Amino acid sequence: MWQRIQTLYLGISTALIAAMFFCRFATIAGPEGSEIIIRYYEKMPYLVLMIMLLSANIASVSTFRMFFLQARVCVIAGLLSLGFQIWLGIDFLRFHGDMTFSVSLLFPLVAAFLNFVAAHKSMVDEMTVQAVRGIRKSRKNRK
Repeated sequence: MWQRIQTLYLGISTALIAAMFFCRFATIAGPEGSEIIIRYYEKMPYLVLMIMLLSANIASVSTFRMFFLQARVCVIAGLLSLGFQIWLGIDFLRFHGDMTFSVSLLFPLVAAFLNFVAAHKSMVDEMTVQAVRGIRKSRKNRK
C-alpha cells in the first residue's frame, strides 16, 4: 500500500485534516489579557466539512488498488479542500482585525495540493499499466 508516492501524499493530506480536529482556529484577546480560544469543531459548518474531508481522504487512501477510482476520489477531496479553504479565507478577511488566526488555517490548501498531485500520479500509474498491458497483448497476438 505504501509503495507508491501518491499514497504518502494522501496519508499526509489525511493527517493534516485530522490534525484540524485538535488545532485552534483563532484566538480572541479579551479584556485584562484573557484569551478566548475558538476551535474548528466548535463551528458546525467547519465540523461537517472536516468530517467530509476526512472521509474522502480515507476513501482515497483505501482505494489504492483501483487507480481511476482513487484519482476521482482525490479530485473530489481536493475540490472539497479548496472549498473549505475559500470559506476559511472569507472568515479570515471578515474577522482579521478581531482575531488572531493559527497557521492551521492553511492546512486545507496544502491538503488540496497534495490531493491533486496524488490524483495526477494515480492517473499516470494507470496509464502506464494500461500501456504495458497493451504491449503485452500485442506481442502475444503476433506469435
